[in-house]
Amino acid sequence: MIALDTNLLVYAHRSATAEHKAARAAIERAAASDRWGFAAPVVAEFWGVVTHPSASGRPSTPKEAQRFLAALADAGAHVWSPGTGFGLRLAQLAADLQVSGNRVFDLQIALCAFEGGARELWSHDARFVTIAGLRLVRPLA
Repeated sequence: MIALDTNLLVYAHRSATAEHKAARAAIERAAASDRWGFAAPVVAEFWGVVTHPSASGRPSTPKEAQRFLAALADAGAHVWSPGTGFGLRLAQLAADLQVSGNRVFDLQIALCAFEGGARELWSHDARFVTIAGLRLVRPLA
């Protein structure tokens, strides 16, 4: 199963980005696999980025952001939510891997996706923090 990182969703949503076409094509490839989606924290991060008042170009309206996410769901995207005890598992893993600062957001996405069944995480971020059993794929590289 394939998990998508926030940056692919942002690029696919924002037609003015240089990565727009490649990100849309990557999402289409993931969707063709029949088992794909993203972790619930990606929804919040995507929303925060595209609706932020200082977003490049103009910020998306909440309706535009919601329609984009709904279109992904209509195309078959799964959204994985953290299960019971997730916070403590995340903290333990962050300590074990010595993850610090903002990289913990990557780790939360990776752990949530992995626990949801993903075995690949597609991101444009070469430094994305991942975990054993979840292979990082850079579909835009």
